[in-house]
Amino acid sequence: MTNEKLKMWWETARPKTLPLALASIFTGSALGYWANPQGFNGLVMALCLLTTILLQVLSNFANDYGDHQKGSDTEERIGPLRGIQKGAISAKELKWGLILMVMASFLSGSFLIGIAYENLSDLFAFAGLGILAIVAAITYTVGVKPYGYMGLGDISVLVFFGLLGVGGTYYLQTHSIASHIILPAIGSGLLASAVLNINNLRDIEQDAKAGKNTLAVRLGAYKGRVYHCILLS
Repeated sequence: MTNEKLKMWWETARPKTLPLALASIFTGSALGYWANPQGFNGLVMALCLLTTILLQVLSNFANDYGDHQKGSDTEERIGPLRGIQKGAISAKELKWGLILMVMASFLSGSFLIGIAYENLSDLFAFAGLGILAIVAAITYTVGVKPYGYMGLGDISVLVFFGLLGVGGTYYLQTHSIASHIILPAIGSGLLASAVLNINNLRDIEQDAKAGKNTLAVRLGAYKGRVYHCILLS
């Protein structure tokens, strides 16, 4: 594989999106350490970070693949062009990259659950959430009725980057749920939703043409900006 090809894969992975994805893990871990410093497990935190990175890259691969298949990402795109849009990565190659990320996410998540669970309830609950996270990462733009094309992406981001990201990490460290994590979890999710919304506002005209009815498209440019202010308020 040439250096140019590796660069295209690196750009397709969108490393700049990783800090946003990892923020919920650091928040949940910090709250977990504050609640139970003696029982804090560094390996659990590391695996949470690794699994989140893999899920985020999976989501980015799936997003590019799905948008490409539906003709949403064209040369008219305002943001940076990805490898598949430049023709440097084929749809078949990206699909295999997507499959690889599914396998890596599943293995990392399985290892995390294997060392962190305390009972069968934990095992089944987090196994279900892990599978749900993989499915959500893929079906945002891939499939017959991707939820990202129906304006439901903001809700998904709020849940996975906020409530589940922070709450799940906290629980894996403390094996308990506490009311004081609710506001930090919601705050983390709202900030992540704001990032999604600003990107959707940028792409509002092209998305509307392509039939990608994001929440920004549904609200329109003015109401989309008002919504953005609400997310950050």
